[in-house]
Amino acid sequence: MDLMKWLGRAVDSALVWEASFGGYESHPDSIIGDQEFGRVFEELTERLGDSTPFFHPRYAGQMTRAPHPAAIVGYVAAMLLNPNNHDFTGGPATTQMEHEVVQELATMFSLPTHIGHLTSSGTIANLEALFVARQSHPGRGVVFSADAHFTHDRMCDLLGMPAYRVQTDPHGRIDLDAVEELVRTGAIGTVVLTAGTTGVGAIDSIADALILKERYGVRLHVDAAYGGFFALLADDDDKSLEWDPAPWRAICGSDSIVVDPHKHGLQPYGCGAVLFTDPAVARHYRHDSPYTRMFAGSPSHLGEISLECSRAGASAAALWTTLRVYPLRRDGLGTLLASTRRAALRFARKVEETAELTLYQQPQLDIVTYLPSAPRTLSGVDEISARMVAEGMSAEPGNAVFLSALRVDAADFGVRGHCLGTDVPNGRILRSALMKPEHELCADDLVTRIAALVPTDSDGAPS
Repeated sequence: MDLMKWLGRAVDSALVWEASFGGYESHPDSIIGDQEFGRVFEELTERLGDSTPFFHPRYAGQMTRAPHPAAIVGYVAAMLLNPNNHDFTGGPATTQMEHEVVQELATMFSLPTHIGHLTSSGTIANLEALFVARQSHPGRGVVFSADAHFTHDRMCDLLGMPAYRVQTDPHGRIDLDAVEELVRTGAIGTVVLTAGTTGVGAIDSIADALILKERYGVRLHVDAAYGGFFALLADDDDKSLEWDPAPWRAICGSDSIVVDPHKHGLQPYGCGAVLFTDPAVARHYRHDSPYTRMFAGSPSHLGEISLECSRAGASAAALWTTLRVYPLRRDGLGTLLASTRRAALRFARKVEETAELTLYQQPQLDIVTYLPSAPRTLSGVDEISARMVAEGMSAEPGNAVFLSALRVDAADFGVRGHCLGTDVPNGRILRSALMKPEHELCADDLVTRIAALVPTDSDGAPS
C-alpha cells in the first residue's frame, strides 16, 4: 500500500470533518509559520536518525517490530481528531471500534463471555488483572514462574500482594508440582501462567493447570502478552510448524488474559489488552465521577472497566483498521504468525548446522536462544556473547545485525545438556525474536552473519 497516499487522505478527511462545523479564526499565538517550524523539523528528523531499525529483517533482537502501514494510517487518521476512549462522549467512534476489536480478541481465545478493554501497555494490562485478582481473593498471594516477566513481581509489590516465584522445567515452563505445593497451603489466590516467556519463549502447560482452579478455587491468569496471537494457530494441522495446540485451546478456561497487539498484532507502541472471562468483575472498578456519566446504561464507557482514565482512541482505530486487513483468523493474521514460527524453526536448524554456534534450547514460539560454541566456561560464553551483540550493532548500517542477550543461571545450562565450567553464577547468551515474516526468507543469511561475529580468538571446545 502507498503509505504517503493514505496518510494524505487521512489529513484531507480530518480537514473536511473540521470544516463541517463551520470556519473559525485561529488565535494568533497558536500559529507557527513554516519557516520557523522547518528548523524544528530538521532537528527532529536529524535526531530520529539515531533510531533502532525495527523494520529491517537484520533486526533480530528484542520483541519489537515496525507497525504495519495500515495501523499507522488508522492511528494518524484518529489522532488528528484526538478522541479519548475513557468517556463515550470523548470518543464515540473509537469507543465503538474498541468494543469491536476486544470482541474479536475474545473470539480468538474462544471465550464464551468476556469483559475487557485496550490498555497503554501489557504492563498496565497485567496490573489490572492482578488488581482484580486481589479484589477477588483478598489477602492471598500470586505465584508465577522464575521466567515470568518481571512486571508480576513489580505489580504485586505495588498492589501489596505476596509474590511467590517457582522454578521452571528444562524447557522453561512453570513447575506445576511446585505450584500445587504452594496452593495447598492456602496462601495462593492466583496462579500466573505465561504463553510465551520473554526470555526463551516458553509456553506454560495451561491445560494441565486448569485442574488447580477446579481443585483449589484459585484464579488462573494467562500472561499472553507476547504469544497470545499464536492462538490463531490453535487448530492448525500443518506438521511443519511442530506445534502443540493444547495450551492455546485451554486459555478459555482461565479467568483473565493479557495480550499485546503492539507485538504480533502489528500495532505501534501504546496498545495492550486485558480480558476477563467473568463480566461481573466490573464491580471491582465501580467508581463515581462528577463530570462523566458512569454506570448509566449502554453504550458503556470503557472508563467504567479500566484503571486508566484518558486513553488514546487512536490505538483502537489503528487496531480496528489493521484487523480489517488481517482478520483474526488462521487465513488472516495467522498467516504471518505461521511465517514467524517457520522462521524460528529454520533459524534453529541452521544454528545446529554451524560450528560457531550452539542452540540453547529448541524454540517453542519464534524466539531462538543460542550461544557461541567455543568457550569452555560460562564466563567465556558471557564475554563473547556481549562482544557479538556490541559488534553486530556497531557495524555500518548495511552490514549491522541487531541481537539481544539473555542472562541465564548456571544451573539452567546443565539441565539443557550444556557442559560448561560454571565459574560464575550466571552468564549472557544470544537471543533473537524473529517476529517479522521476512525472517522466514532470510533465516539462513542471518545465521551466517551472526556466526561471522564469533571472534576468531575464542578458544575451547563446543559446549
